[in-house]
Amino acid sequence: MRTIPSIRIAHLPTPVEALSRLSAQLSGPTLLVKRDDLTGLAFGGNKTRKLEYLLAEARANGAQTVITTGAVQSNHCRQTAAACARLGFSCILVLSGEKPTTASGNLLLDQLFNAELVWTSTEERNQMLNTTFQNAWDAGRRPYLVPYGGSNTTGATAYVYAIQELLTQQYEPDWIVFASSSGGTQAGLVAGAKLLGFKGKVLGISVDEPADVLKERVATLATSTTDALGEKAIILAQDILVSDKYLGAGYGILGIPEIEAIHLFARTEGLLLDPVYTSRAAAGMIDLINQGYFRSDETVLFWHTGGTPALFSDRYSHLVKPL
Repeated sequence: MRTIPSIRIAHLPTPVEALSRLSAQLSGPTLLVKRDDLTGLAFGGNKTRKLEYLLAEARANGAQTVITTGAVQSNHCRQTAAACARLGFSCILVLSGEKPTTASGNLLLDQLFNAELVWTSTEERNQMLNTTFQNAWDAGRRPYLVPYGGSNTTGATAYVYAIQELLTQQYEPDWIVFASSSGGTQAGLVAGAKLLGFKGKVLGISVDEPADVLKERVATLATSTTDALGEKAIILAQDILVSDKYLGAGYGILGIPEIEAIHLFARTEGLLLDPVYTSRAAAGMIDLINQGYFRSDETVLFWHTGGTPALFSDRYSHLVKPL
């Protein structure tokens, strides 16, 4: 497997921990958690793995400014801004949504990391991203564009190596369950499983996309990722496992299942979930356990993708108080 250049940013390997009390409470399979909330950069998260490869590519291309996009409380934007501050890049974030009157959660951290903020609507986000890139290019700022979620072939490669890391830690669970949205993390995990002979199943809980859309996206990206690593494997949409049964009222809208998952993980394991991604994935996993979807003799690894700062945003903090 080809080695892709990277810059070491993350604290790796992230630990795997048993969720013994949660397992007992749910009376289901053995539960483990992979702690990518502990990747170390600016409260951690899965995007830090991707940024090791994306920013190595930016540096190799002589970039001076990194531009990316996300929602107001984007974990990806927060980690990108922090990585840029650490590595000496200027950072421009194109944020979609209404500009709040006060900065909290991830947005507060974006500002601490000295990111330039450009505000737009969700509908006009891609157009504004392209305009922002062109403006930076015309100004001689030598920009490098990181896609939404860091989800391209370069970013997805990080999670091929993450599967390798998991196997090196001598864990091979029957299932890996996690939040899936832009598709890069899932594509990397799927590609890694294919290339490294991982026998377990990789199940993404969609936080915002219909299953058919996400399956096609992940399959295409996983295939191109294996090709970039010099071992092309054709991965089809029918090979991708996605559940879109837990979309609730929509992206970033916290519902009762997510709130209950946040409280359950906190009171049984002292483990914090975020209100957008990991809480929705955990709520889905809990429901699947209650339905008997996993056998009691199986091991399910919940891949914690981070996002904790969003708990402290004005938008969510009042919603996750004890019920």
